[in-house]
Amino acid sequence: MRINMIATASVIGAAIGGLSPALAAGYNDRHPNALNLIDTVVVIYAENRSFDNLYGSFPGADGLQGVSDAALIQLDRDNTPLRELPPVWGGLTAKGVTPPVTQAETEHLANHPYRVDDPQGFNLPLGTITHDLWHRFYQNQMQIDGGKNDKFVAYADSGAMVMGLWDGSKTAMWKVAQKYTLADEFFMGGFGGSFFNHQWLICACAPYYAHADTSPAKPSVAVVDPDGVSLTLAANSPKSAIDGIPKFAGDGNLTPDFYAVNTMQPPYQPSGNTPAKNADAATADPANPTTLPPQTEPTIGDMLSLKHISWAWYGGAWQDVLDHGNKTPVPNFQYHHQPFNYYANFAPGTAARTEHLLDGGLAGSQFIKAIDTGTLPQVAFYKPQGDLNEHSGYADIEAGDAHIADIIAHLEKSPQWPHMLVIVTYDENGGIWDHAAPPKGDRWGPGSRIPAIIVSPFARRGFVDHTPMDTTSILRFLTKRFELPTLHGITVRDDAVASYNQPPLGDLTSALDMTKSQ
Repeated sequence: MRINMIATASVIGAAIGGLSPALAAGYNDRHPNALNLIDTVVVIYAENRSFDNLYGSFPGADGLQGVSDAALIQLDRDNTPLRELPPVWGGLTAKGVTPPVTQAETEHLANHPYRVDDPQGFNLPLGTITHDLWHRFYQNQMQIDGGKNDKFVAYADSGAMVMGLWDGSKTAMWKVAQKYTLADEFFMGGFGGSFFNHQWLICACAPYYAHADTSPAKPSVAVVDPDGVSLTLAANSPKSAIDGIPKFAGDGNLTPDFYAVNTMQPPYQPSGNTPAKNADAATADPANPTTLPPQTEPTIGDMLSLKHISWAWYGGAWQDVLDHGNKTPVPNFQYHHQPFNYYANFAPGTAARTEHLLDGGLAGSQFIKAIDTGTLPQVAFYKPQGDLNEHSGYADIEAGDAHIADIIAHLEKSPQWPHMLVIVTYDENGGIWDHAAPPKGDRWGPGSRIPAIIVSPFARRGFVDHTPMDTTSILRFLTKRFELPTLHGITVRDDAVASYNQPPLGDLTSALDMTKSQ
């Protein structure tokens, strides 16, 4: 089967309207109080897409048009170039998709990225649910390979799936990005998956499981090489990626010093773990190896509350799953996508939980109602329900992208819009390859590059922002705008980035022109 490379896109001009980017940035720096014009901040958090996966051909962005052929080649586990990509183990399409693209149909792909939707190739529409991929803490670091990004295939469970890209220009959010600001150097806050990166969004921290070695979670402690970033391969692991999926001596959810870096379940309902027998129905069984003990680290929610800033986390289908249990494939509620539900400050029965953990409604209906009536709090986080979040394996790109674009349309008409900033981003790359090397940071990240779009009356129009940023840049903006205490993880990250003599990570203000009239 022949798969074409992504078409090269032309470069467009930087800013449309307002001051030039340099002058606007200078104004923003000289007049930090101008940020007070922004009264409402909205964070929309989608799922599992690398930047190149959707925006690799976006005009003016650091996409694939300038990448050398050598930088596209994937290496095998012995550091030699793969002669071809391995097949997508189990097939390219998710179980139940008809007609399926089988494993046999994905054999003998050339060793470089390919378009999943290429008419001369697999020709899959954006509404197709495809194979899921590993997106785990240690594997992500092994795939990044010190910034070369040449081991994504070697340490994947999905073979060639990691190199599959889409024509994002067909999506509704591409048009939103063209209208406002696309950040093309925005990286996920932590290495790995959704659980960990939701924690970085609200806490900039790694959750901790005290005394895990004497707890039910002991089998989940990972076995790691002395370098601290690589899982130890099992003796029977296939030598080559062509021969099969790698096997590890212990691919657990906890680090050897008991930090939770892969998916653990909330200690409170709704949780993927049921309550213990005769226990409080609002809790999850602590004897289950994947139940994380309640966390006590300060979160951005705590910092906002400390300064009397109103805020809420809107979980799509939150109340529906509490009332009726989980339903698949609709709404396919994802428990580990609700990060505040891991924290003792927001335990069932607390006033903080009632005030701040709100129901987003089915298909975002309650969130949209708050938008339309102008009753959003000063800071609003929105997490779409599972079937609308774009996650490979159980959701498609088209439905989630259209849902977010519809949310943006409502926000643009909201009574709060004239003084609003919206950032749309993804929690992590979903195990999908991206060519850009992440900034060197601390033990926990940053990880791979992800899309981020800044939408606001103050956003630079038709602009591509090349400022290095990561998920914690959202926290930096909130801290700056509302004069909050700085979370410890932000300080650690900033110090780590500076220790490598790299540019500091941005705080979203580089995407803004605060001189714009209202």
